[in-house]
Amino acid sequence: MRIMAIDYGDARTGVAVSDETATLAGAAWVIHGETMKAAARTIAGAAQARGVGVIAVGYPKNMNDTAGPRALISERFAEALHLELSRLHYSADVVLWDERLTTMSAHRILTDSGRHGKKRKESVDAVAASLILEGYMNYLKNK
Repeated sequence: MRIMAIDYGDARTGVAVSDETATLAGAAWVIHGETMKAAARTIAGAAQARGVGVIAVGYPKNMNDTAGPRALISERFAEALHLELSRLHYSADVVLWDERLTTMSAHRILTDSGRHGKKRKESVDAVAASLILEGYMNYLKNK
């Protein structure tokens, strides 16, 4: 069963998918500038096409463990994604996954690898989605 991770954003949404054994992060890409509903539709279709069983939506909680405005947007996105999956008659679990500091970590990784400016901006959300995916897969492995 493949796992998909989402780093939802207003301008760009990062997507990452595991291999079939859900042990390695595989493909990662960015969806640009779609509405919440359109992004949910695109991601639901990609999940169905790749045989994804679980979609981990990044849930950016505050450092004090409260849900701020971005976390509430992620909750709304997870609901929209669940509706789009239902519309496709496709069953995949949609879970919220704590993603505190993943975008900062993604920026650091890209800076350390020499990616700056537009190149970094174009790939940071895909890297963040990969970090969310790795965190969720590690959780499953240790559970």
